[in-house]
Amino acid sequence: MPRRSLLSRIGPGLLVAATGVGAGDLATGAFSGHQLGLAVLWAVVLGAVLKAVMTEGVARFQLATGETLLDGGLRRTHPALRWGFLVYFLPWSWATGAALVSACGLSANALLPLGDDPAHGRMIWAVLHSAVGALIAWRGGFRFFELLMAGAIGLMFACVVGTAIAIGPDWSAVLSGLFVPRIPHADGEGIVWTIALLGGVGGTLTVLCYGYWIRESGRESIADLRESKLDLTVGYAVTAVFGLAMVVIGSVIAVDEKGTKLILNLAGALERELGTAASKLFPLGAWAAIFSSLLGVWQAVPLLFADWWRATRGAPVARASIREPAALLFLAALAVLPLFASLDDFRAIQRAYAVIGALFLPLLALVLLRLNSRRRLGEAAGNRLPARLVLVFTALFFLVAGWLQAKQSLGF
Repeated sequence: MPRRSLLSRIGPGLLVAATGVGAGDLATGAFSGHQLGLAVLWAVVLGAVLKAVMTEGVARFQLATGETLLDGGLRRTHPALRWGFLVYFLPWSWATGAALVSACGLSANALLPLGDDPAHGRMIWAVLHSAVGALIAWRGGFRFFELLMAGAIGLMFACVVGTAIAIGPDWSAVLSGLFVPRIPHADGEGIVWTIALLGGVGGTLTVLCYGYWIRESGRESIADLRESKLDLTVGYAVTAVFGLAMVVIGSVIAVDEKGTKLILNLAGALERELGTAASKLFPLGAWAAIFSSLLGVWQAVPLLFADWWRATRGAPVARASIREPAALLFLAALAVLPLFASLDDFRAIQRAYAVIGALFLPLLALVLLRLNSRRRLGEAAGNRLPARLVLVFTALFFLVAGWLQAKQSLGF
């Protein structure tokens, strides 16, 4: 058997990182750092660990059964829950798409402004990025997509992490924020932004996309689980470091309260702090992070809809393809409909994106506890005690967090 390249071994993990790291980590990390400082760095690490455990569970179910978690899970539940998933999935897709096209428009216009009207320039860039992402998903092929994403994650990692190091944070405060968990009170929003940070780092519903990427990489049996553990360790380590960098940057550089000029605001402040080179470096890394996230969502989320469509109709289990009508229809809707969201209240869009995404996490944890039990998957593939404990903690934490968020939002 020929030796596989390093990229082919860790590629799916990098795809998870590149897709999960983007609008959520960039904006939510910066806003959380601005609101709460370095005290919430622990939330980034915890969020990455929780996502890694859940994504490994997604891979384990698929490698043991030959079905994606969504397809297999929907076929094993009551039909009402299948429609319940759609009720959640459609608003999530719209909020995620709106966040990504908004962020792409902002970051690209910060690098190459189009005309004198920033709003007009942002909209043009948003349309172009959405169209290019749809074209790559439709015609690009997996290998091209994988190489493009690997290049993007290298660029975003070097630029954004390099910027965080260059601004010279208080390293003792960084260590304290990593190892002493606490949530500072910040105008009553401390809990909300910490929850958004935990929910946004590393993606939410996009962890289900990992199943499609390991299938493309040729992983078909439980014997391939060790390779998935390796690439997930790499991918979520990258995710955590990027998220930490964004909180550090947000804690030092003032973030525009409305978020309409987030990238320009940060770039201008970095130019005053570090010079012209830094003001160009950060927007480039931010653009790479956001556009790679859009590419990942545009490439894989339509496959989730195709699996839902097939399971709901009772059609035979099959390998989801972007070429099938249900996936193509959803790709077209994903590329067009979010463009009608306002780009002006960028901060509100990002917050809705993170909080809506976080609502998925307790549900996923409960599903993994049920479907990946040893009774269902056997002793070799079923959940071991550490995984069960993490999944129970994840479900309880985000259920309580969701209640606190609803309580504050509704004012009771």
